Amino acid sequence: MRLRIFRRCSKALAAALLALAAIGGAHADELSAPLDEALAAAKERSAPVIVDFYAPWCYSCYFMAKNVKNGPEWERLQKKAVIVSLDADSPAGAHWMKQFGAKGLPSYVVLDSSGAELGRISLERTRAQFYPEIAAISARGSDFDTLKAKVRDGSAASLVAAREVLAAFAARRDPASAQAWLTALPPAVRQAVDGDAASALWQSRLKLRAAYDAEDAAACAAVSPTVLQGDLGCDRAYELGRALECTASLPAAERRSLFAAQVPAMRTLLDQRVFVAKPACADARSIVTTAADLAQTLGDNKAEAALLDRAVADIERRLGGAKQLDLKRDRNLADNLRLYLDRGKRVAALDALFPKLIAAYPDDYVYAYRYGRNLVERGEFARALPWLEQAAPKAYGVNRLSVAQYRAEALRKLGRDDDAKQVVADALKANGPFFADEVLKLKAVLG
Repeated sequence: MRLRIFRRCSKALAAALLALAAIGGAHADELSAPLDEALAAAKERSAPVIVDFYAPWCYSCYFMAKNVKNGPEWERLQKKAVIVSLDADSPAGAHWMKQFGAKGLPSYVVLDSSGAELGRISLERTRAQFYPEIAAISARGSDFDTLKAKVRDGSAASLVAAREVLAAFAARRDPASAQAWLTALPPAVRQAVDGDAASALWQSRLKLRAAYDAEDAAACAAVSPTVLQGDLGCDRAYELGRALECTASLPAAERRSLFAAQVPAMRTLLDQRVFVAKPACADARSIVTTAADLAQTLGDNKAEAALLDRAVADIERRLGGAKQLDLKRDRNLADNLRLYLDRGKRVAALDALFPKLIAAYPDDYVYAYRYGRNLVERGEFARALPWLEQAAPKAYGVNRLSVAQYRAEALRKLGRDDDAKQVVADALKANGPFFADEVLKLKAVLG
């Protein structure tokens, strides 16, 4: 292993090195090499490293690739920073996702040249949001502890730093550390931070995250109104979605009372920022699906169906019209169309769309696998098998195991047990020692 690069690394990287040492040999080098090489280049250039986590099935990654990670701003960023892209489905990508605690995709983790984290951006952003955010993080030139040290009084600069610290804890999905930091502040400083509206909202959002992580429905219900009364912008869908999921075990009447007030707020978000000529929110899909979840929670099936119909029509218009869809124009939109049709149980339309998606994007496993999985879940095993077999040669890493799992299931349902065993054996041999949880799922198919 190349330990020289990490002599002053952060705690996350130090822990990762111990994990790599446990793996040992060539496999450890395979996992360490991408970040090792990026940090070596960063030291030579005195530049930050941006670790760009993505996956071939990630609709938000499609959005970023088409709408944000290009043009003069991206070219300038490539000159100022060392950018290393890691596929979350690969062993190395999955390993570093876990080490950095990056939960969603895409994620952009910014490191200084010694490996200390400066900050991160989770999920997609518009172009106008992404570049100022990444510039501000890169300009820190010091680790997170230095930023926290700037929170020292009730001054404007101190409160700006407090908001950044709390936002960073939220991006890291680490409410426990946020609370520990707040508790350790001097009383006068804590009072100033608590009295700042923006900081107070971040604290409420972190409390909701903590309740969500703990699967504490009562705590989620208690803090949700405070969070949802805040000025959340496009993030409203994420916070509402978290609250809806977390409170699912509560009585239906209680949930309707809790969330009914969100209908006009979500309608405004859709009308003003999603279903417009130039959408202002990067993640339209999460807003649509969360609004659909809200309608379902409130028992309004007609509103849910109408929303999905509107979303489908909007995408069809953007892709050239229902009769001449140009699926290659925008893969993010094309994938959203697939999801909305699936959510709306429009099976015939989905059956017509999937072959077109596979033809439009033939170079990866994604849509052949998705269609095969969809057919397996519908019990149509004979129809599913050719699509899964088409996906198999293009699959790799963790998705190789997923494809093999559904392929083996289809084979077993068709009475071809020996073929299913061979599929499982081949996938396990090809993947080596990685992805233990997925390996167990694959083996379980054989009983």
